[in-house]
Parts: sequence; C-alpha cells; structure tokens
Amino acid sequence: MTGVAQPTPEQVRAAADVLKSAIDDHLAAVEARQGESDPAVFAAYDALAAAAEAYDELLYDAYDEVTPFEVPSSSEETEYEGPSNPEAVSVLIRRDYVIKDLIALVDHARRADAEAAETEESSTSPRDTGTDSASSAVAVLFDVYDPDEIAQRADELGLEPGDATLWVSAVEPTEPGEWLDAPFDDADPRNIIYRFETSTAYEDDLEALERDLH
Repeated sequence: MTGVAQPTPEQVRAAADVLKSAIDDHLAAVEARQGESDPAVFAAYDALAAAAEAYDELLYDAYDEVTPFEVPSSSEETEYEGPSNPEAVSVLIRRDYVIKDLIALVDHARRADAEAAETEESSTSPRDTGTDSASSAVAVLFDVYDPDEIAQRADELGLEPGDATLWVSAVEPTEPGEWLDAPFDDADPRNIIYRFETSTAYEDDLEALERDLH
C-alpha cells in the first residue's frame, strides 16, 4: 500500500520463529494438560492463533503469499448481541465419541457397575443392568463416572474422542426445573460470551503449517 512501510524479511522471519515457538508451546500444554478444559491449553491455543495470524499478515504484506491454513477469526463468528451484564450464564458442552472397542466398553461397564453395587449401603441384591450392548454400557459408565473422567479415560474405555465444543451463553434466570424437558432448545449463538472447540481438523491444520515452515 502506498505510504505504508512494508515488512522487512527479518520481521517476517521473526514472526515465523514466534509461530514455531507457539506450536511447540501448544503441543507441550496439550501433552501436560490436566482435564478437558485445562486453562493452560486454552492460553496456548490463543497464543498460537495470534502468532499464526500475525505471520500470515506479514507474509502477505511482504511477499503477497498466504499460508495453507486458516485461523478462525472472531469477525467470522456470530456477533455477540446479549447483555453487557447478564443476570445468569449457561454452560453448554458437547463431546462426541466413536465406539472403537465394544468389548473394552462392555467390560469396563460391567466392572464399574459391580464396584458401584458393592459400595451401595442398601441390602438389596446387585443391580442387573444388562451391559451387553453399547447403549447400556455407555449408560452405566456415565452413571458411574463424571463426564470429565470419561473424557480423560476415553481410550481406556474403548471410546475415541471426536469433536467437542463448549458454549458459555448469557441467559435469563430460570426457575428450578423450568428448562429440563428441553435443555438445549434455547441455545442462541448470538448470546455466546465464550466458545471453545477441539477437533482433529485443527490438528490437521497445524501439521500442514509445521510442514510448510520446516
């Protein structure tokens, strides 16, 4: 652009070095993460996204070239239209799993169910939940373990994690039990205060970036 100083090759190279470091930091945070919603991973993700965007802009300004990946931009997301000071917030979480080992899934469900029955303080006989099918085994596991523990032990339980998303949305205060019959019907992207996704699609983008930079 006329009148605007173009980035120097040194500035572009420095941005590439920052990006490489951000990739290493993100991988280290993922490898050491504590739970599905580790804030260190979120911070590393944000730093990686910022470094990638900065490098992409400098590369384009200096050489009229672009990178083979795309960093999600807040301008492409639905603009927040909720109140500045909401009276309440709602957290919506979705995690997908592929059942990759039915035998392991059923086996863990049977053992978890038996252990839970042994610790019950009642004198009734052990429950007969029939954990021969994937659906019944999944029901038992989610009854015994909390969702975060299942996310951390997915591979051990015969599950393969898929895409996941977390929405924090501004809502109106509700009465107890008011929305339980249809808990997700009122989810409105325009009221999202914070949103975070994990997907192997992003990992593919990062691998492509790393191949391009080395």
